[in-house]
Amino acid sequence: MAQEDSKVAMVAVLTIIMIVSATVLTFTFALTKPKIDAYAAKMKKQAILNVLPGAVKYETVNKDGLELYKGYDDNGNLVGTAIETEGPGFQGIIKIMLGMDLRNDKVLAIKILSHLETPGLGARITEPSFENQFDNKSFSDNFKAKDDVEAIAGATISSQAVSDIIENTIEKVKSVEGGGE
Repeated sequence: MAQEDSKVAMVAVLTIIMIVSATVLTFTFALTKPKIDAYAAKMKKQAILNVLPGAVKYETVNKDGLELYKGYDDNGNLVGTAIETEGPGFQGIIKIMLGMDLRNDKVLAIKILSHLETPGLGARITEPSFENQFDNKSFSDNFKAKDDVEAIAGATISSQAVSDIIENTIEKVKSVEGGGE
């Protein structure tokens, strides 16, 4: 009978611990979610303005299922269009903020937002030396690693994945925008 009582007591203690833990986690989530969301919005705004050089503000435009960000300078002139896009990399999804000048058919800049690439190899796609090579790149370029895109040594797949994501996104945006802003 003593064994039965100890099992019941153990189950009761574990149940109380579970309820307390769940309650603490729920309150922690409720307290931190607004801060996390605000930080994510701030980082997204910063990424949009970074890939649209000269833009000081932007507006969000939803068109045919794409969320585009139209960037404007101090005088209200359109600087370019940005889009958050993603695609498969070597080890997982690569997310990119892509800035484009649709009137002149060129990439303005890119910013890698997140990835799961190999640390020390594919993860080097976040380095400015890799990202900056896409600045002012013409839409008519090949976007091929080791051809007109400098591939990262030991990470050709990651390098090509970024190029493919950019190239595919350009085609989607051009089809929605009709080739110009």
